[in-house]
Amino acid sequence: MLSTTQLGKAHGARALFSGVSLKLITGARYGLVGANGAGKTTFLQILTGDQQASEGTVSFSRGARVGVLRQDRFLSDDEVVVEVAARGDAAAWEALCAQRRLESGEGALELAADYDERVRALDGYTLEARAGAILVGLGIAAGFHRGPMAALSGGMKLRVLLAQALLGGADVLLLDEPTNHLDIVSIRWLEQFLAGYRGCAVIISHDQRFLDTVASHTLDVDYETITLYTGNYSAFVREKAAIRAQREAENARKEAEIAHKQAYVDRFRFKASKASQAQSLIKQIEKIEVDALATSSRRAPSFQFAQRRPSGRDVLTLDGLCKSYGDREVLRDVWLTLRRGERLAIIGANGLGKSTLLKVLAGRIEPSAGRFVWGHEVSLGYFAQDHREVLTDAGKTALKVIEETRPNESLSYHRGMLGRALFSGEAAYKPVSSLSGGEAARLVFAKIMVEEPNVLLLDEPTNHLDIEAIDALTEALKRYEGTVIFVSHDRRFVAELGTRVLELTPEGINDFAGTYDEYLSRSGDDHLDADAAVLRQKREKAAQQSAAPAPALSWDEQKRRRNLAKQLPLKRDKALAAVEAAEARLAEIHRAMAQEGFYERSPKTERDALLKEEQALGPKIEALMAEWESLEAECAALTP
Repeated sequence: MLSTTQLGKAHGARALFSGVSLKLITGARYGLVGANGAGKTTFLQILTGDQQASEGTVSFSRGARVGVLRQDRFLSDDEVVVEVAARGDAAAWEALCAQRRLESGEGALELAADYDERVRALDGYTLEARAGAILVGLGIAAGFHRGPMAALSGGMKLRVLLAQALLGGADVLLLDEPTNHLDIVSIRWLEQFLAGYRGCAVIISHDQRFLDTVASHTLDVDYETITLYTGNYSAFVREKAAIRAQREAENARKEAEIAHKQAYVDRFRFKASKASQAQSLIKQIEKIEVDALATSSRRAPSFQFAQRRPSGRDVLTLDGLCKSYGDREVLRDVWLTLRRGERLAIIGANGLGKSTLLKVLAGRIEPSAGRFVWGHEVSLGYFAQDHREVLTDAGKTALKVIEETRPNESLSYHRGMLGRALFSGEAAYKPVSSLSGGEAARLVFAKIMVEEPNVLLLDEPTNHLDIEAIDALTEALKRYEGTVIFVSHDRRFVAELGTRVLELTPEGINDFAGTYDEYLSRSGDDHLDADAAVLRQKREKAAQQSAAPAPALSWDEQKRRRNLAKQLPLKRDKALAAVEAAEARLAEIHRAMAQEGFYERSPKTERDALLKEEQALGPKIEALMAEWESLEAECAALTP
């Protein structure tokens, strides 16, 4: 389906990777992992044709259709949401557009018939419905579909681009961080979509849980090459560590052997009776080759957040804060008092105003009603989902950003702070416009370190960061003595960092004074767990359906419904049991594949069988879910 031959890419004297020869096959899902800046996005851009390789070639199967999700694509705010998504099926979209441009005139009827036949052949008349279904699956409500892109947030716009990439029935999917800006329910939908996908997918992601669920193989960008591993992320980590440990042990064994023989040579080489043995050992030493082990590109930043001065005891007061956009109320009646040193995790489903609340507090937008008051001596550091809100001048270099943030400090100070964020050497002179998502995120954190604020506002701070950087950020924020207010869908990050939870719900706020684990033990409602979130969504949907008023029924209709009422619950329960059994089997397969040594001890036939079964379970679960939801709706409709 897709292959590379001796592929290489270098920036000046720095080689990202070289000698990469891969054959990526249909039906496999490849997680593309590696440190930020190692070359993941560059490799993907070479595959898409957006960049040229320094050496080697890329080839696709003849006629292969390619779907691409790019993180930095420009979108016009005037474009219609569903039309942007629909362009993912380029052939059908072009046929529809040509048909719409057709003007009346001589021969127009015959021409119209030709266009109608072409649109039907390409399934063009269902195009907007298909686009709408994917948009809904990704969490964009139907009410936005016919509206302009300007009505959507930056994160929602990226969802539209993801819908575009998924729509066209592509033979190859190339996705750059598709889970960024998705809530947990949308991530689960995407996981199921990819589980049923029949083509070849290459996916960049820093979400370990997502990669463990989705990836059948892992492509590791490290040691200036790209290495293919069989299995999901957890399996890859174990196998890579085992291989490295084996090579280091082999080198240690060879070095010990050389040292032992060299000691004999040094002791006896000038003694006549031992000279021949010493010469023999010298020849043996010369034949022992100690392999040079490349240095890993994986590096962790050294974040360290300090306060220039502490704030007062009362950091923030919210009095009935509200925010609306026209008739749409995003935030309603938020009351809160925050104390110095607290780390407040703001959670809740997407669309309930989490990012909006942070933007209000950061002074980016004005509230519609109510007020908020910052306490004595408060100074803010702000991390926005869209880095362009903070890095406003794309032409500046990373060094210039830091110099202008704290102009009175020395060059060594500025370079040192950039070095903590992994901008060393020439990387300090990179313009903002050329930074990857991860590099831009680290530059924002470097800017915050230099500002030394006593309150941090962080909106999805782990987006774009690699796993090493997320761990470093978590530890740095734990050590920080100031106050942190943050939004994140990363359950591990929230659980480790938060000391207080503010849950936003359609009914209002739930202010919980405790950690996320304590919140879970009290409420039992896990907003950051896929299975729990999907189950909650099912319950809410069933409750809404059962609450709908029933129309007046005739005697015959009542009799028919009584008969159905006896049969449908049995069918519904059977369908639900099938869903649970299929999901349990999928989880069992994932556990088996994630066990240590699975890929070493299991025969290839067994691995292939499990992989085939895993791929089949995705669409099966989706079909069973649709059947269950239909039966649940019928049961609800029959309830008096």
